[in-house]
Amino acid sequence: MIYLAYGIVLSWLMASPVSAMDYQLVPQAVAKDTYAFVGLAEDFTPSNGGNIVNTAFVVTDHGVIVIDTGPSLRYGKQMRAAISRITDKPVVRVYNTHLHPDHFLGNQAFKDVSILALEKTIAGIRAHGDRFADNLYRMVGGWMQGTQALVPSGVVIPGTREFGGHTFRFIERAGHTDADLLILDATTGVLFAGDVVFNGRTPTTPHADLDGWIETLEFLSTVPFDVLIPGHGPVVKTRDSIQQTKHYVQWLQNTFKEAANEGVDMAELMFYEPPRQFQTLPVIRSEFQRSVSHLFPSFEARAVPLAQPR
Repeated sequence: MIYLAYGIVLSWLMASPVSAMDYQLVPQAVAKDTYAFVGLAEDFTPSNGGNIVNTAFVVTDHGVIVIDTGPSLRYGKQMRAAISRITDKPVVRVYNTHLHPDHFLGNQAFKDVSILALEKTIAGIRAHGDRFADNLYRMVGGWMQGTQALVPSGVVIPGTREFGGHTFRFIERAGHTDADLLILDATTGVLFAGDVVFNGRTPTTPHADLDGWIETLEFLSTVPFDVLIPGHGPVVKTRDSIQQTKHYVQWLQNTFKEAANEGVDMAELMFYEPPRQFQTLPVIRSEFQRSVSHLFPSFEARAVPLAQPR
């Protein structure tokens, strides 16, 4: 078993040699002094190193604010280097929008500054962060070298804050996870939506509460913005991605509820065909099957309660 594990790791390293492990992070200007790094619409693979996520930063009068740090220490370091090519102002604050590993495992590259998150996100990272890092290492290999979970050092208090000439509104919601941080820069009109919104990519659901997610998306449809940076997919200026995410989550909910009520087996449900409007979404098959494994058992439990002891 040890030799097998060694062989797997060696094959990863050969597929992605250290010299080639460049995320090629290019800041995309989305508003005044506001930039996004837009990831690929793919699953985690040894070839992409986990670069499937959107991260961002804002250059303020008092320094740079970073929103999410990517999937690895290597990503965080390369992100920080890319920021330094845009501005000589220091990074002064980092926000993690939620507990999923592609959004916080770059924290080590920012360990010299304040890293903030919602209280439940901090608890989740503290409890599961190292396991997330190990799991991502199995999926992407050597890109993760040296990566360990760094728990945020401070709690985000929801509300409005002035910082460096910007007015930021910090919003606590839930649904994609048990704590989803939305950040609205009212000065530029940019909404950093985290994984509450997916644009042109199938949503992920490992910690999802579908009812809560739909409620959050309905709330989000009332929030004014000029630019939306989703957790995954292209940056947009419309609300279409909010509706797309909502429709997909509603379809999952309705499909799982009907299947459970009809006694459909999980193995059979895995091969359901999505409706035409979702068939062209990247990674639809793999993400749907993961959603079945994540969520369907709870629908089955509600549809067919366990027999009560006599």
